[in-house]
Amino acid sequence: MSKNPRPILAVNSGSSTLKFGLFAADGGEERTLVKGGADGIGKDAGTLEILDADDKTLLSTSKKFASQTDALSHITSSLKSLGFPEPVAVGHRIVHGGPRLRDHTRITPDTLVTLEASVHFAPVHIPTAVALIRGTEEIFPDLPQFACFDTAFHKTLPEKAYHYPLPAKYLEQGVQRYGFHGLSYASIVHQLGLELKPRTVIAHLGNGASLAALRDGKSIDTSMGLTPTGGIPMSTRTGDLDPGVLLYIRRTEGLSGDALERLLNRESGLAALGGSSDMRELLKAEASGDAKAALAIDIFCMAIAKTVAAFTVSLGGLEMLVFAGGIGERSAQIRANVCAHLSILGVYLAKDRNAAPEPLISADASRVEVRIVPAQEEVQMARVIRALL
Repeated sequence: MSKNPRPILAVNSGSSTLKFGLFAADGGEERTLVKGGADGIGKDAGTLEILDADDKTLLSTSKKFASQTDALSHITSSLKSLGFPEPVAVGHRIVHGGPRLRDHTRITPDTLVTLEASVHFAPVHIPTAVALIRGTEEIFPDLPQFACFDTAFHKTLPEKAYHYPLPAKYLEQGVQRYGFHGLSYASIVHQLGLELKPRTVIAHLGNGASLAALRDGKSIDTSMGLTPTGGIPMSTRTGDLDPGVLLYIRRTEGLSGDALERLLNRESGLAALGGSSDMRELLKAEASGDAKAALAIDIFCMAIAKTVAAFTVSLGGLEMLVFAGGIGERSAQIRANVCAHLSILGVYLAKDRNAAPEPLISADASRVEVRIVPAQEEVQMARVIRALL
């Protein structure tokens, strides 16, 4: 029997959302007891949904949430009223911990001080995370809290992958490639187990999107860089840009740092190209003949394919390609578009498997195995925390 039989609560905060999962130790694995989330946090109208392990709705209600802490308070009180036990620990997904916080860790006062000192590495994400941690202390004053960093998975990047061609003082300040979506990547490595190929590329495609090159399950290259803004174009983020573009905008429009950050993270990407940040809407618009939507989709898919090809060089070959994230798991058309660009590498999909979709979607003749594996960030957090406990 586990030394910590009580469940672990994993929370994953976004700008206006709070996802959660409650997990129990079961034979060395983490079993989902209940999951769900709050949406519309900080807005005039919000929702709270709680599901059991089989996706049966246990609670669905409309409610206004003033903050992430307010949402978590309602979640925990709802779980108690539904008869679920109090957790033994609470884990938080932290997007960026800066250069000094690269390992999953129990949160102490020193951890919070270090995290707050790293706010300039992720000014959009870190303040929200810190506020939720402090709020959780009020909800569960006697429970340990843990920080699970999305950057931790990419600690294995070799220097040639993380070192930017800048003067040395910037590396000393922590300016380097960190990589993100680490909990997603780690969960996929766990799920595939012995089926994971030595030379694998994973494409985590959602509102935020990135790719990682894995050699024997370890990250050796990744598309996002110092921040989650880099890499391929995303729903509202630019992805990589010629630095001269930023200099031009600063010189001609005189934007402040905050205004520039808003432009790069919230007003660009697919939304700027195609008129919507939602891939489902873009695909519908493309089907009705919308040229802007078609261009946005083409740019997105080509950027993914080019990154896969580049990572094939990093890996010295390619044996497996994995699609994950909301878009990667649900859009057969995006998967087909990306793989059509990769036929030069011997990547071929089976149309029926891709449309179904099945976990294995590559054609029998494909030289590269192509799979769909769901991102399981909250479950991965529970695994990490249970091990730390």
